[in-house]
Amino acid sequence: MRTFFLSFLFTAALLMCFGCGPSVQKQESLLPKGAFVRVDGPDLITPSGDKLLIRGTNLGNWLNPEGYMFRFGRTNSVGRINQAFAEMVGPDLAEEFWRLFKDNYVTRDDVLFLKSVGCNTIRLPFHYKLFTDEDYMGLYADQDGFGRIDTLVGWCRDAGLYLILDMHDAPGGQTGDNIDDSYGFPWLFESEASQQKFVDVWVKIAAYYRNEPVILGYELANEPIAPYFDVEALNAKLEPLYRRALAEIRKVDVNHIVLFGGAQWNGNFRPLSVDASFDDNVMYTCHRYGGEASASAIQGFINFRDSVDRPMYMGEIGHNTNEWMSAFCRAMEENNIGWTFWPYKKMGGSSFVSVNDPENWDQVVAFVESSRGTYGEIREARPNQALSWKALSDFAINSRFVNCSVNVDYIRALGLKATED
Repeated sequence: MRTFFLSFLFTAALLMCFGCGPSVQKQESLLPKGAFVRVDGPDLITPSGDKLLIRGTNLGNWLNPEGYMFRFGRTNSVGRINQAFAEMVGPDLAEEFWRLFKDNYVTRDDVLFLKSVGCNTIRLPFHYKLFTDEDYMGLYADQDGFGRIDTLVGWCRDAGLYLILDMHDAPGGQTGDNIDDSYGFPWLFESEASQQKFVDVWVKIAAYYRNEPVILGYELANEPIAPYFDVEALNAKLEPLYRRALAEIRKVDVNHIVLFGGAQWNGNFRPLSVDASFDDNVMYTCHRYGGEASASAIQGFINFRDSVDRPMYMGEIGHNTNEWMSAFCRAMEENNIGWTFWPYKKMGGSSFVSVNDPENWDQVVAFVESSRGTYGEIREARPNQALSWKALSDFAINSRFVNCSVNVDYIRALGLKATED
């Protein structure tokens, strides 16, 4: 695989380009709407007039860390992971780890590799705090969200890949579970202050990227409203918030597609209106883990897609056998549903590439998963600081593409191309 990839790098400049040049926000004139991917009934259409069926992956964990990708269990959200690392090696080294992590976990090599295997789209989960002055991943102010995404946009432009921006963690929490780094309830739907911040962050992003054709669209909120709560009351608040954000986004950006996800793990579209005439550039995104790998398993998504006459795409799917994933890819594509498998990279298998365990990682896991409810328990559980820091810094280096293991069979199961070299 490495030989193949190195040869690919030499030809990267020959790949399709979306319009190289200065960063879009520095350009004075706006690009015409025809420069962007657009919705046409149930299809996505590229600027060249071709139909686009999304095939790709999610850069999960990079700008929105999740515990299981580090082999953690109970410590499963980025806030809790950061707390554990600060207790283990101190806040300053925890901050340094996050900087190393962000610099190494996704690089140009990863993006060019994804193009080389046949992907056309990347979905980027991100935390809203990347665009505020709140404490997040080693920074307390001057967050680097635009800097990180600008760099990724440049890599995607060079590779010929589209990018979907997915707010995985909204102010207050849109889900009420670990995946949104919240406090155990979808407070977004109960708090006017959080809703205003949600809208403000999206407007800030849309105004900045309004003229960037590499970006396919904005996914407003990942997997809103977990099924553990009074979903009937909360679900009724979902579409009004979507429409509120959409209306404000359209004041600064009329070019980009806006994506609406269903309630309850992006699986329930009943709370959303079947009349999509309020905007001609909206599409929908569903998620599916497990179940039968057949068209009948997603018939509800297909029916909703047909009723609104807008595209539907599978934003997350995966964590199953190669046979299951292969069958489900066929079922989705035969029914005009594109996909981005989850995730691109993590420890263990079931991903495009795997991060190899650094030495002494077991002691990091043991501490992070220990009972640390009191300061006495923290002191008792804390492992050797030098060895712990080396394990953390080695993890960041191990996560760099050149040090990862490529899962060839996984990639082939998706109908993409990979070699053993």
